[in-house]
Amino acid sequence: MTALTSFTFVRHIDGLRYHFERDGEHNGRPAYRRTDGNVRCVWSPTDGWHCEIGDGLVTAHPAHPLNNHADEPEPPATVWRSFKGDRSYLYDLRAHEPEA
Repeated sequence: MTALTSFTFVRHIDGLRYHFERDGEHNGRPAYRRTDGNVRCVWSPTDGWHCEIGDGLVTAHPAHPLNNHADEPEPPATVWRSFKGDRSYLYDLRAHEPEA
């Protein structure tokens, strides 16, 4: 299986899009960096798949952790919840289709 090369988070409330591209590995799994900032989507044994900012603060994760997405080989294409301070949003993770 080939790991995702890129994906997009699409915010439910207004359709805002954040694009992520493959950026090496982290803990033996693919890592991704948001193209417009210092946000990474990575996997760790303690937090599973999540997004974090530069200082390691976790800012998003799959919204339904009981669906067992924590150990998937790449970020799950499911609903994610972001949180920072008193703000929280829902996003769909949409994998980019390979070009024909």
